Amino acid sequence: MSQILDTINLANDIKKIRPSDYKRLAEEIRKFLVQNISKTGGHLASNLGTVELTMALHLCMDFPKDKLVWDVGHQAYTHKLLTGRKNEFCTLRTYEGLSGFPKKKESNCDPFDTGHSSTSISAAMGLVKARDLAGENYKVTAVIGDGALSGGLAFEALNNAARLNSNLIIVLNDNNMSISENVGGMANYLGQLRTNIKYNNFKESVEKALNKVPGIGSVIMDKLRKSKDSIKRLVIPGMLFEDMGLTYIGPIDGHDINQMITAFSSASKVKEAVLVHVITKKGRGYKPAEHNPCRYHGVESFDVKTGKNNDVKKGATYTDVFSDTIMELAEKNEKLVAITAAMPNGTGLTKFMRQYPDRFFDVGIAEEHAVTYAAGLASGGMKPFVAIYSTFLQRAYDQILHDVCLNKLPVVFAIDRAGLVGNDGETHQGIFDISFLSHIPSMTIMAPKNKQEFRDMLIYSNQFDGPIAIRYPRGRAYDGLSEFHAPIVYGKSEILKEITRSDEDSVTNAVADRTGTDTGGEIFRKDNIVILAVGSMVETAVQVEAGLNNSGKKVTLINVRFIKPMDVELLHRLSRSHGLWITMEENVKAGGFGEKVAGFLAEHDYRQVRLINISLPDQFIEQGDVSVLKEKLGLDVPSVLDRILYEMED
Repeated sequence: MSQILDTINLANDIKKIRPSDYKRLAEEIRKFLVQNISKTGGHLASNLGTVELTMALHLCMDFPKDKLVWDVGHQAYTHKLLTGRKNEFCTLRTYEGLSGFPKKKESNCDPFDTGHSSTSISAAMGLVKARDLAGENYKVTAVIGDGALSGGLAFEALNNAARLNSNLIIVLNDNNMSISENVGGMANYLGQLRTNIKYNNFKESVEKALNKVPGIGSVIMDKLRKSKDSIKRLVIPGMLFEDMGLTYIGPIDGHDINQMITAFSSASKVKEAVLVHVITKKGRGYKPAEHNPCRYHGVESFDVKTGKNNDVKKGATYTDVFSDTIMELAEKNEKLVAITAAMPNGTGLTKFMRQYPDRFFDVGIAEEHAVTYAAGLASGGMKPFVAIYSTFLQRAYDQILHDVCLNKLPVVFAIDRAGLVGNDGETHQGIFDISFLSHIPSMTIMAPKNKQEFRDMLIYSNQFDGPIAIRYPRGRAYDGLSEFHAPIVYGKSEILKEITRSDEDSVTNAVADRTGTDTGGEIFRKDNIVILAVGSMVETAVQVEAGLNNSGKKVTLINVRFIKPMDVELLHRLSRSHGLWITMEENVKAGGFGEKVAGFLAEHDYRQVRLINISLPDQFIEQGDVSVLKEKLGLDVPSVLDRILYEMED
């Protein structure tokens, strides 16, 4: 039997499909998604749940004329299939391949790049106003999940959407899940609406019955329509959306294409903002994802039959280390509390949540609230640990600055996924946190070289009296350099290898003195090299140092530890003996550690020192395996070695 999906190669081709074939096409799309994502990895459960929803939108819209804005965007795979990108799915989330999120550069059917939640309604409202100001005529639809409605930006947009005198369709994709199960008042409210789906069935039955009454049926029906708000409130108390000034339609079955087509067609005729509430099932059509949608939200490659990952990664991750250590700290410190923004699983707080439910707070997708809530907890004598991915912490910048740092409160920021994260691309790379945190007064920033040091930093931060952030990368925790385990001293770096004063021609392990104390007698040589490596780049720096030694170069190796404050005492000492400084970090150059070192050298007029700043370029970095990205961006060992040796010859 020929595949219906094979006949869809361009936008709007779905409109050529017979309605009787819609169900079969949905099945083919799900099969295609499972088979392809099992090879490339990606967001599975969310896309399986929105197949019919996406089909219905495409049957009601005309692309690229009409504009469809996906909130977050990780559920837009079916949209990509239906807009001519099917043959590129083998490159999904790979370097220079198909992005896992909407991208304008991929297709003119993607009007807005997305990757973070709660943005779609605001962006869609802007498109509506631009349409009206230009005197144009096209549909604008925003698709937002129920989890994303917990974000403050979504509420701000809804508040303003009520003032629209022009059509905007807001599709609420309600599956009772974000990445983890939703929490909070909005989740409870939507739960009440779901249980009142009987209202719609009752209303439809009444309409059909009255329309059959000759003469007076239509008159009564007209009266009922005019008083629908009163009737609806009798059955569904607290009609939040309509009280805000929005027209509300729903809830309706998100897997019934014909029902959604009717709803979307009706919504498009209203000269105001309309919210269509659609109920979907995350993971639909693939049993493992239906039974465990959290596990199949974002997946690596897996075996379709068993659902198990193909590549079992050995060794603890930094998230695992955080999970275990915070449990140890919580047992000893009753004031320790943990906060996350809708990601207890991803941040490693699931065990804490189960063991200490009264001290665990999942605030939903609301990073701004999470940070100010932590500030309030700290003001009340608690010790908050806020676990948020680097890319999402950007959303709480003002709260970090104004509510935590201005008040000098002892909040610990556990910044997971700092640095390159890989396949999720531009919107998820954690490459800006050093830049946006390090210039805030009273903020302390650390980065561990390995898993043992990360544990030590968490223990240290538990006793620290002030704002402190620990940034750590995604994935396997580095287990090397375990012989270097110096106590953490505030603002002090760790010397891993040093060119000795007594014998310039030798390179020795400096085990005795780890605090960088000045003992005098340095001899300056312009070819003496010092590598100042930050966090995840220490592992790379060890290999670079070995390569330089093999080339006959003399190298001192420093584990920076404290990005802020810098170990200025050690930097002064190094300036008297080392002529070439190399900073290495997994952060953009602008505002990064390397620029701060350059500022130190300029401030103290150390003109004899030459600096090579190994960092990420000041640009958004697309998706791709981390190892591939590092090679392309010059952060892998061969690239760093080549650059150093080249610049030394210059």
